[in-house]
Amino acid sequence: MCPAPDRRRELGRRGEDLAAAHLASLGYEIVARNVRTRYGELDIIAHDGDTLVFVEVRSRRDDRLGSPEESVDARKQAKLVALAEAYLATLSEPPAACRIDVVVVEIRGGAVQRLELIRNAVQA
Repeated sequence: MCPAPDRRRELGRRGEDLAAAHLASLGYEIVARNVRTRYGELDIIAHDGDTLVFVEVRSRRDDRLGSPEESVDARKQAKLVALAEAYLATLSEPPAACRIDVVVVEIRGGAVQRLELIRNAVQA
């Protein structure tokens, strides 16, 4: 008997795929996905013009735990800043500008109910 698929991981992967496609449609150039640092993982790294953007993707099936954007609390914001700083430290030349965006994805009954980009969602 095959084990049940990891629904949470599947939702996360689908959310990231939808977010990457949405960002590309807005003109972002996707540089990398699922980049590991010593602090954790960056979901998407992209260029929006000359700005290097770190994108956190938050996906939900329901609102039992609150909205996707509510999950980016102060602790998560501090972690995202640490992740971005760790990545920037690996670059030989820092970008002219960078920011942290969040993409929220709500999927209900298998259909996308909401897909929204929040620019500058986290202030460093």
